[in-house]
Amino acid sequence: MPELRLHNSLTRRRETLQPLEPGHVRLYVCGPTVYDLAHIGNARPVVVFDVLARLLRRLYPRVTYVRNITDVDDKINARAAESGEPIGAITARTAADFHADMAALGNLPPDIEPRATQHIAEMITLIERLIAGGHAYVAEGHVLFAVPSFPAYGKLSGRSPDELLAGARIDVAPYKRDPGDFVLWKPSPPGLPGWDSPWGRGRPGWHIECSAMSWRYLGETFDIHGGGTDLIFPHHENELAQSVCAFPGSRFARMWVHNGMLIINGEKMSKSLGNFFTVREVLAKAPAEAVRLLLLRTHYRALLDFSDTALQEARKELDRFYRALERTPARAADELPAAVLEALCDDLNTPLALSAMHALADAAMAGDAPAAAGLRAAGAVLGLLQAEPAEWFRGHGDDSAEVEAAIAERLQARKARDFARADAIRAALDARGILLEDSAGGTTWRRR
Repeated sequence: MPELRLHNSLTRRRETLQPLEPGHVRLYVCGPTVYDLAHIGNARPVVVFDVLARLLRRLYPRVTYVRNITDVDDKINARAAESGEPIGAITARTAADFHADMAALGNLPPDIEPRATQHIAEMITLIERLIAGGHAYVAEGHVLFAVPSFPAYGKLSGRSPDELLAGARIDVAPYKRDPGDFVLWKPSPPGLPGWDSPWGRGRPGWHIECSAMSWRYLGETFDIHGGGTDLIFPHHENELAQSVCAFPGSRFARMWVHNGMLIINGEKMSKSLGNFFTVREVLAKAPAEAVRLLLLRTHYRALLDFSDTALQEARKELDRFYRALERTPARAADELPAAVLEALCDDLNTPLALSAMHALADAAMAGDAPAAAGLRAAGAVLGLLQAEPAEWFRGHGDDSAEVEAAIAERLQARKARDFARADAIRAALDARGILLEDSAGGTTWRRR
């Protein structure tokens, strides 16, 4: 069994995963802030860490995968003020939407999905520990983390003190002892969510939420913390600082794994550019597995350029895999093919794993049943090839009845020897990407 090596953002090198507790890997990934539909950029880390969790479960007897939901946040408050919809209704609806969209993309749920609002007590406990240790202070109803009290601050992001200040876009409030200090707790006026605390009615800062939830379910030190590179600073930098200071001698996360960002047709996704797409908008024009494959064709740490052309290429790649399985049907093998496993254990190299899958498809096309089984097994660990070939090629459109009616009409035309009409029906379907295949058993169809 190959060792799993991952790029650790903290040390800036690849390291072999050595679980703190032998045989048990503990993984925490930052989840969504639930105030709107997930966009395609939000889907990338979910897919990346879903594949990592699937791989870990093949390598280790026990995996605890925690991904939180942030359901108290200024963005949520702003959306409620703007729309007039109650905060509870917004978070319930958008959390359900997130779950539906991620499931549609083939992601398995995490083992534990804590919500921030259910862990206020743990947050208060951490803040009290930080105050007692001299790492936080109370000022005008706020509690702030004292950044100068932690000399290693900036190590994760690799930023200098000046860069840290410039990158934080800090509100230089008069009650701060240092401009870089960040909020752990803030007052809540009437009408906004708030909880009683030793510092008055208020609500937590964003960063303390993840520290509290990871501590609650994974302990003071755990194996892997994941998320997008956009979270390295300030979110993960702040998480690391407050957690290590709350529990002296702990390491918080032993390994930090970050996925690269997603752009659209070479440009940053932006509503002002008209290239902002929700997951649902993308799924309306392409099969979910094609979207997932596109997200995995680029190495997780690299910038990913999402385009309609790339989406079509991903769909054709899946067509090839499914044709191989159509030629040589097989159930998934118990073991993952060695070439696929080695690729994934090399810093989750999904492009190399897909290359190995093409070699398996070549062999399956030639009738190699073990290769077809291996292809299925490889698809399972990537969350792909979950359909039967016939189902894949037919697609999941709502026009099946219409297509079947056209096929029946074509059959009647052929029986009446009206071959011009039969050919016209076939051509019309072909123009819509629907291919007819005639055989002794009748006419079948699939999408191109």
